[in-house]
Amino acid sequence: MAAATEDQIKCSFCGRDKRETAVMIAGITGHICDRCIQQASRIVDEEMSTRLRESVLGSVNLLKPADIKSHLDEFVIGQDEAKRSLAVAVYNHYKRVSQQSSGEDDDVLIEKSNMIFVGQTGTGKTLLARTIAKVLNVPFCIADATVLTEAGYVGEDVESILSRLLQSAEYNVEAAERGIVFIDEVDKISRKSDNPSITRDVSGEGVQQGLLKLLEGATVGVPPQGGRKHPEQKLVQVDTKNILFICGGAFDGIERIISRRLNTSAIGYRNQKGDEEIEKENILQYVSPSDLRDYGLIPELIGRLPLVSYLNPLDKSALRRILTEPKNALIKQYVRLFEMEQIKLSFDKQVLDYIVEKAMEYKLGARGLRSICEAIMRDAMYELPSQDPKPETFKVTIDYAKKKLDQSSFRKLRAA
Repeated sequence: MAAATEDQIKCSFCGRDKRETAVMIAGITGHICDRCIQQASRIVDEEMSTRLRESVLGSVNLLKPADIKSHLDEFVIGQDEAKRSLAVAVYNHYKRVSQQSSGEDDDVLIEKSNMIFVGQTGTGKTLLARTIAKVLNVPFCIADATVLTEAGYVGEDVESILSRLLQSAEYNVEAAERGIVFIDEVDKISRKSDNPSITRDVSGEGVQQGLLKLLEGATVGVPPQGGRKHPEQKLVQVDTKNILFICGGAFDGIERIISRRLNTSAIGYRNQKGDEEIEKENILQYVSPSDLRDYGLIPELIGRLPLVSYLNPLDKSALRRILTEPKNALIKQYVRLFEMEQIKLSFDKQVLDYIVEKAMEYKLGARGLRSICEAIMRDAMYELPSQDPKPETFKVTIDYAKKKLDQSSFRKLRAA
């Protein structure tokens, strides 16, 4: 059988002659030209990208705001205002992501709902962010702002935040681009001084400037291993426009700024709302973006964190509930640890009240509860597993708790 001439060889898809194409690839029963290959490649890439995007969005367990708050209530005691703000922000954010992923043209462009929490240490800022990510089933990472510096200086670049998110998403870029980042200790990067200086504020305002493009939404080259230890590594391009950023900080001393602002307008404030008095015990509830600016955050950064919420200081009642009520309550954790040793653990009610009193005395917030419990339970957790035979029950009495706490390092705190 005679071989086909160039005039007879045509692309089975578009019908072009071989002479009109750069490359013609032969198959068993047909041919395909270079142009059709390129077009088919684009179609395959778009289809695979769409399927991956839909699978990522499908894995997000998006609940209604009230349902999100109900889940948060199972792990975080109190802080209803912060929970409601967070639930609405997250719900609207993922509706925005869903709208953009659908590809439908819409005249209304929904903007990001990045938010910032202001609250004393140990009030639940990190726990709220971690719990919301677990509820939604999205990649989540916590970044510490204190280690960040301006590019070119000793420390971590702001891009290292996204390295942790990539690792959390198991290097699935599509999933990471729909994750949540919690930037802790954001108050530590406040502007050090308003006065001009010959030295650069590389860990303060310099970091804030570097965060702007991440919060706003930009395609950033991210080192997958993180840091500058592997300069030869290939950068991964991550688009941050659909990443939700939640910032948190204690903002120690911001109460004075809020008080000064309220006192200045106290006359007009009370004339207009005579039945509303300022609660001095929880003055953080009056925090505003202008207070954050006076504290040292630059206006550009505050503008990219449109939602400002606060966490109430924990009182005795809240600390007492934290000990026993949440799913991961401290007392439940210790009971479970002793159950694994076939020992039934119990606490006197007086012991729980005593732990709360000491946490209030040392002003350590919810984290202080864990430290005090560890000081009380350490010897029991050390000795009981080795006893033969093991006791079937172990009860923590008030005398035992006081004795163990007096023997711990907390005695030095009291002396100080």
